[in-house]
Amino acid sequence: MAVGNTDSDSWIRVYRQVPEGLRLFCFPHAGGAASYFYPWSKSLPGDVEVLALQYPGRQDRGGEPCVRTIPELADQIHAAIRPRLAEPFAFFGHSMGAILAFEVACRIAREEGAGPAHLFVSGRRAPSLTRHEELHRASTAAFIAEMRALGGTDPRILADEELLNLVLPTIRADYTAIETYRFDSAPPLSCDITAMVGDSDPKASVDEAEAWSQHTLGRFDLRIFPGDHFYLEDCRAGVLDVISSVLSGARQDAGRA
Repeated sequence: MAVGNTDSDSWIRVYRQVPEGLRLFCFPHAGGAASYFYPWSKSLPGDVEVLALQYPGRQDRGGEPCVRTIPELADQIHAAIRPRLAEPFAFFGHSMGAILAFEVACRIAREEGAGPAHLFVSGRRAPSLTRHEELHRASTAAFIAEMRALGGTDPRILADEELLNLVLPTIRADYTAIETYRFDSAPPLSCDITAMVGDSDPKASVDEAEAWSQHTLGRFDLRIFPGDHFYLEDCRAGVLDVISSVLSGARQDAGRA
C-alpha cells in the first residue's frame, strides 16, 4: 500500500452526522472538492449520514502534493475510511470519483470481505472500457478550453487568471490520474450498482454506462438524465431522489437481515 497522509480527519468531511445511520461516502470529480456535496446533506433523508472525500491538493489540503495515480489514491482513501466502515455504508462517485469509489469498494471487498451496501456511479464509463485520452498532456489553452466545454468549474475561476493558475496544477494532476488509469481485472462486486449518465455526455455514452453491469453480481440499474457531463447540476433533485429511494430499500434490507 502506498505511503501517504491517511489520517481520517484530513480525508473526510462530515456534513451531517447521524448516529447509527447509513453512511454515504461521496467521491468528487477531477478537480472537484468535498464541498461540492455539502448541499446534498440538506436534501437527502435525515437518516443518511453524508460524508465527502477531500483529495490532497485542494481547498484546506492545498499545501499537500496531489496524488497522480488512481491506485495510489484509492489505497490512501481505503486506509483513511477503514475506521468508519463499522456502520452500513454506500458510495457515490461522479466521473473520476466513480472510478475511485469502485476501486475502493474492490479493496474493501478483497481485504475486509464485505463492500458497500450500494455503489452509485455517475458520468463515467465502466472500468473495463478504455478510451485513449491525453488531455493531461495538452497545452494550457487547450486544457482550459476543455474545462470550459465540460462545465463543472466555476466560471469565475476560469475568468480569473490568478485563481486559474492556482487550481490548474491540481486539475491537471487529477486528469493525469484518471486518463492513465487501467482496470486491473478485479472480480465483480457483490453489491448492487446504479449507474447514472447524461444523455449527451461526451465522456460517457449510455452504452458505456450500461457496461457497469459487468462489474456486479447483484442487481444493476441504469438511470439516464437529460444533459451532458455535469447533468447532475440541473438534475440534482432527480439524482437525489434516485439515491434516496435506493438507500431506503437498502436500510429496509439491512433491517430484515
